[in-house]
Amino acid sequence: MLTKRLIACFDIIDGRVTKAVQFKDNIDVAPAEELAGAMYGAQIDELIFYDITASAQKRAIDIETVKKVARRVFIPFTVGGGIRDVGDMYKVLEAGAEKISVDSMAVRSPQIICDGAKAFGSQCVVLSTQVKKTGKTPSGYEVFIDGASFATGMDAIEWIRRGQELGAGEICLNSIDNDGTLAGYDIELMKLAENAVRVPLIASGGAGEPVHLRTLFTETDTQAAIISSMLYSPRMAKNYSVGEIKAYLIREGVNVRPVD
Repeated sequence: MLTKRLIACFDIIDGRVTKAVQFKDNIDVAPAEELAGAMYGAQIDELIFYDITASAQKRAIDIETVKKVARRVFIPFTVGGGIRDVGDMYKVLEAGAEKISVDSMAVRSPQIICDGAKAFGSQCVVLSTQVKKTGKTPSGYEVFIDGASFATGMDAIEWIRRGQELGAGEICLNSIDNDGTLAGYDIELMKLAENAVRVPLIASGGAGEPVHLRTLFTETDTQAAIISSMLYSPRMAKNYSVGEIKAYLIREGVNVRPVD
């Protein structure tokens, strides 16, 4: 049985971690490198870093903040936002990332997935996609880009299937509807995704308490989950520690790496 992974996701603005609800109204949390050090010390399994305004502002990723975070963590570290070509991918990997996430740019230029996979291997390329249930596509789920501000008309399930064919080694599905709601993951979306692709899936959006992770991991084959709000959102009545979450999941029979 594969070990399920818990991931902290940093939505970065000006070098600081922020938290939003449905991709809007971001509030400040902490300097990225400080929170990264705390999450590493708490034994989170992985870290994802999104420079969330880079694509919309049509600028390069905040590489200096990537370097600061990379110096504080020694776990798998994925970076995305403002990555336009293989040259940008190389800079991110050189700065300390292990994997590259592509999202809006991949929609605009799908060749970037193929180019990245050829240059660095599929295991380095994560296709992240912003998804909303609109009922306007065959699956019911539509791809959005630029911080969930623009509807593409693309079917989300067809898009991740194509992303896999182009060489993505992992896929992260960000539920716009569930993001920051603390009401649980979109299980329907994850079931559709697991039937469409064979690469590992990451669920994002909606986790508010440990039972939501148990539901995700026992009802779907999703391999990893983003749990940012549970860990450090100021909107939470109670923040959980990584240790608390993992202890609960182990009691419930979910295979996660225990905290020392």
